[in-house]
Amino acid sequence: MHMLGVMMLVAAQATNATPPSPTEEQPPEIEVSITVSATRTGGRLEDQPLRVEVLEREEIEEKMLMTPGDIVMMLNEMGGMRVQATSPSLGAASVRVQGMRGRYTRFLSDGLPLFGEVGGLGLLQIPPMDLAQVEVIKGVASSLYGAGAMGGVVNLISRQPGGEPEREFLLNRSTRGGTDAVAFFATPLSRGWGLTFLGSGHWQERVDVNDDTFSDLPRYARGIGRPRLFWNDDKGNRFFATAGVTIEDREGGAPSHIEALDTRGFDAGFLDQRIVSGQYVVTTRAAWSQKGHDHQFGDVAERDRHSTAFGELTVRGTAGSHTWVAGAAVESDRYRATDVPRFNYTFTTPGVFVQDDVTIAPWLLISGSARLDHHSEYGTFVSPRVSALLRSGEWNSRVSFGTGFFGPSALTEETEAAGLTRLSMPSPLQAEQGRSASFDITRSAGPVSTTMTLFMSQVRDAVKVDRDTAYVIRNADRTTNTGVELLGTVRHAPFALTGTYTYVRSREHDGGVELDAPLTPRHSAGVVGMWEKEDVGRVGVELYYTGTQRLEVNPFADASEPYVILGLLAERQFGRLRLFINGENLTGVRQTKWQPMVLPSQGVDGRMTVDAWAPLEGRNINGGVRLRF
Repeated sequence: MHMLGVMMLVAAQATNATPPSPTEEQPPEIEVSITVSATRTGGRLEDQPLRVEVLEREEIEEKMLMTPGDIVMMLNEMGGMRVQATSPSLGAASVRVQGMRGRYTRFLSDGLPLFGEVGGLGLLQIPPMDLAQVEVIKGVASSLYGAGAMGGVVNLISRQPGGEPEREFLLNRSTRGGTDAVAFFATPLSRGWGLTFLGSGHWQERVDVNDDTFSDLPRYARGIGRPRLFWNDDKGNRFFATAGVTIEDREGGAPSHIEALDTRGFDAGFLDQRIVSGQYVVTTRAAWSQKGHDHQFGDVAERDRHSTAFGELTVRGTAGSHTWVAGAAVESDRYRATDVPRFNYTFTTPGVFVQDDVTIAPWLLISGSARLDHHSEYGTFVSPRVSALLRSGEWNSRVSFGTGFFGPSALTEETEAAGLTRLSMPSPLQAEQGRSASFDITRSAGPVSTTMTLFMSQVRDAVKVDRDTAYVIRNADRTTNTGVELLGTVRHAPFALTGTYTYVRSREHDGGVELDAPLTPRHSAGVVGMWEKEDVGRVGVELYYTGTQRLEVNPFADASEPYVILGLLAERQFGRLRLFINGENLTGVRQTKWQPMVLPSQGVDGRMTVDAWAPLEGRNINGGVRLRF
């Protein structure tokens, strides 16, 4: 709590800073408006009653230089979001939003669920080079996007072609044996058409830092290709289509216990938007994805195929101070496990939804939405949400409350790491039902902006995987998350400084016993400083603190150690050429400095390692070159 007090004091001092005298000469300011699409009604970010956090292209580029092959770093360094390793042997990870499990967060690409169930490796298979913006909604968003959005929504917005052809190439190499080669191409075509293409290859050597025979970094080879086609007539009509392919072979573990996963993923989708009668916006969306996996867990082999399909039709219009949306959608989720067919399923979920954003007054905007879904396995659910925005001068505040549900299966963070062969399910699972509420207040005064967010969430009938004496999946009573986020930014060109602090109290309630949720630190904080000058380069420094976490199925400790990670980034531009170098985890934090990773004997789930609660590879330095044409 000492750190919380310090952050509040800093925020208070920043917001009470004396503004410059009107007579002092100030540089001209250019007001930039950010438009978001994750809320369905569109519009400017500052006019949304529902809080949406946005990462712009400049910030995406910074994280791209650190991890060119995935979006893990980009998401992990946002306040209230934590990327948790789920399979140490294979390097898999999931995103927890404000303490909620990763399976509750829906990932979209330009509003399309192209990634299906993201899982632990999905985040590691999305290069950030072709992203223009990232939009994040925290908390239950089922009223907007159905069952898969009980923990929030991450919408990845792609770069679009400009007026001139654009080419970009990045080559990166790390001291831990990682190599990335990424190419992006964009060009305008005729009559409003445009095309982009992303192609990349990623390779990692197997690394065993502490010589315990188990890999701290798995070996992998991955190839990705994604074309995108755009059309816009500058009158509100537009069309977008994409297809993607991902091929990856990954291997970790030890010579005596090999863990491997081969992935073959394909997806396609489109969006068509038309202006009808000059006043209605009719949008059609459709997406399909399929992933085939060949798993190896020591002497156990598992093969599966996971496919999803999605279709949606919406109509948006305005009436006075109202902006409304009505629509219908249907989703299909099909899983087939060749070697463990008892966990096969097919879920079909049709739904209808409405949303109304109302401007009551210039200082008060309200948004209400509701969705009715019928899940083929778990029944019918109504998911409402209401949000409000109040603003006055330099101050604005948002309050939001919503409910939602999630249709569970045997696919969880734990079973992805250990497989399904040894898993038992004594009784059919019940639907998980959640609710969340949040309140935030922001003050923006010139270059200084500070935000405080209070949040809470609860999941009833939360699915739990026991791993102590038996490997069992079942419904527990509930999980609860309460906490606060503090965010402060100072921007005065060419400098930018950002500070974050998150407190999360995540509790599991089961059979009259209440415990902290495992692998969820109560305290985490970060400070990022950046100097950047156009056509010259950038220099950045970042410092992150992660507090103590409760551990389970760990014979070496009941709680983790707190740790601090330091990073440095530098990029220098020479015309079209840019050279960069990045130092990650320069403090050399490594979990095996405190305790072994390898268990004394194989666990009931078949795993040979404890959970990862800190970095495994230690210090890592990467560098490379970027070319733009």
